Amino acid sequence: MNYTCLCRRHFLYLGAASTLTALSLPGCSERAGNTQAVVPMEIDAATSCELDGMLLADFPGPKAQIHYAGQAAPVFFCDTVELFNTLLRPEQVRQVLAVYVQDMGQTNWDQPQGHWIDAKKSFYVLGSKRHGSMGPTIGSFAQEPDAQKFIEQWGGKLLRYDEIKPAMVDLSGGALHDTRM
Repeated sequence: MNYTCLCRRHFLYLGAASTLTALSLPGCSERAGNTQAVVPMEIDAATSCELDGMLLADFPGPKAQIHYAGQAAPVFFCDTVELFNTLLRPEQVRQVLAVYVQDMGQTNWDQPQGHWIDAKKSFYVLGSKRHGSMGPTIGSFAQEPDAQKFIEQWGGKLLRYDEIKPAMVDLSGGALHDTRM
């Protein structure tokens, strides 16, 4: 056996071993329970909207946050319409780990704080008389009875997460509804 053949064979073995090791590492960490749960973050007086820089605490209505893969902090939205507009755009290709909205059945509409819920499991009210930071918005609720009670008082239509379509969350003219800008 010559030296070149031995080196080439050794190189191939090392290459195969390192490839197998690299491929097995993600599986090992998942099995070992090293995956971190994504939890909602609270807003404070300085938390601003991803789209327009508005301070979330200054405006009424439900807020939202998206947690993207590879990003330590979530991005926040001062309105659920902005959230859905972002998620439903065809160019949105970043991997979404979690989406949270506020439960308006539990928090104050005019000064919402806390009560974050999984957006995909929530109930939504579209077309009510209540406004958010950019005018007409979509109310978010953890419980269907809370959403129905809101509809009785403020009007609107009950929807689930996957029933919200891009045409329902058009942002054109949103600033026209905001008298504080």
